[in-house]
Amino acid sequence: QVQLVESGGGLVQPGGSLRLSCKASGFTGIYNYIGWFRQAPGKEREGISCIGSTASSTYYADSVKGRFTLSRDNAKNTVNLQMNSLKPEDTAGYYCAARRRSCSLSSADFGSWGQGTQVRVSS
Repeated sequence: QVQLVESGGGLVQPGGSLRLSCKASGFTGIYNYIGWFRQAPGKEREGISCIGSTASSTYYADSVKGRFTLSRDNAKNTVNLQMNSLKPEDTAGYYCAARRRSCSLSSADFGSWGQGTQVRVSS
């Protein structure tokens, strides 16, 4: 199994930026595909981005495309989600998840999850 720990959440004003990190430990060499999801109160979990073993294999949901950037530092077993131009509707719990094969934005495809970090966008 792989263990995932998210960090970097907080309160930010609309238009601001935050960088979330997902640090993996355990069988990191097997779980190469890392996805980011978010869930607002009363809403379903939404897949927003996924990255494979190389930066060329990166995918974004339309809701964040052009504002969020996903990158990975394999030496540190860390995946970073840079979030710019944040909007109040980006307020949610953000979770990273890992799987062994191929990227996906469906939460049902992931079996290993972090505990989440909260992001609140408000003035």
